[in-house]
Amino acid sequence: MIDSVFPFFIAALALLIQEEKVDFYSLEDFSNVKKIDTHTHHNSESTALTEAAKSSNFHLLTVSVDVPDYPPLEEQIRLALHQKGQNPDYIDFLSTISLEGWTDPNWAQNEIDRIKKTFDQGAIGIKIWKNIGMTYKDENGDFIMADHPRLEPIFQFVQDQGKTLMAHLGEPRNCWLPLEEMTVNNDRSYFSRHPEYHMYLHPEYPSYEQQVEARDNLLAKFPEIRFVGAHLGSVEWNVDELAKRLDRFPNMAVDMAARIGHLQFQSQKDREKVRNFMIKYQDRIIYGTDLGISGNPDPEKFKTNTIATWQKDWKYLVSEESMESADVNGAFQGLKLPKEVVDKIYYHNAVKWFGLNLDGL
Repeated sequence: MIDSVFPFFIAALALLIQEEKVDFYSLEDFSNVKKIDTHTHHNSESTALTEAAKSSNFHLLTVSVDVPDYPPLEEQIRLALHQKGQNPDYIDFLSTISLEGWTDPNWAQNEIDRIKKTFDQGAIGIKIWKNIGMTYKDENGDFIMADHPRLEPIFQFVQDQGKTLMAHLGEPRNCWLPLEEMTVNNDRSYFSRHPEYHMYLHPEYPSYEQQVEARDNLLAKFPEIRFVGAHLGSVEWNVDELAKRLDRFPNMAVDMAARIGHLQFQSQKDREKVRNFMIKYQDRIIYGTDLGISGNPDPEKFKTNTIATWQKDWKYLVSEESMESADVNGAFQGLKLPKEVVDKIYYHNAVKWFGLNLDGL
């Protein structure tokens, strides 16, 4: 009898010892840990966002995007270089592409030349946005999707240069639902303010499934490209579905920008599933917020609000406390991820997937 029980005792003891070796951060560790927010937008000469980063031990990426109410792309690069000049050790930037002049036979080469100039200026990659798939149409009146053949020379150039392609393609699945059926409040708020992107109102546009399929086709064509799917890769609604994409595309990572509420929503139903997903795919998940700055805001108020956002996310990832958020109806419990996982999500994965050189920082 003793001989049969002994192996189980040893196994239980080994598990206990292993658990004791797992280390965790506290809420108080927030400012002591090196972190990177890989998804911000600096459409201002104000350095308030960067100053908040300096005080909170953050490095930032500012991302250029072809958004109608953002400054022109050349101005976004100028502002990125301004921020880099003011705080060179605390910020890097991504450029983007424009589909202006799409019908010009030289469009792709012209864009490559423009992107190369931004790489020479220090851009570490490019971002493409949801206007590919939701806004621009070709000469035949068809939507230009992410897997359009005319985009391939751009992606090939990015891959050959060893740069990163970040992509916000499609929208949350909520976008194809009525406002009252959406799962999180920030989606409900955004699409009520931007009906032009609320696809429930535009059934003639490509479906959610078509948007994700076009992105998947892009990755299948360029399996070696270093790819970061912004906003949990637009598969924010279900960690099981996101896991399928990460398994299929080993050169794909995702950022959490503006989608952490979807993880919190899923945590309400099955916290352990979300936590296990974060641990299993700890090398493929990158912290980001989508925080932006424009105009000339009050710097102290802006810094206070920014740091509060970062601290709220930190609490969800490092503690097991019960929390509430304006994005989610009802309470949820923090994930209390191991320190090793937190370090990857907040720092090491960004260095790897964006090719950052932060030696000495």
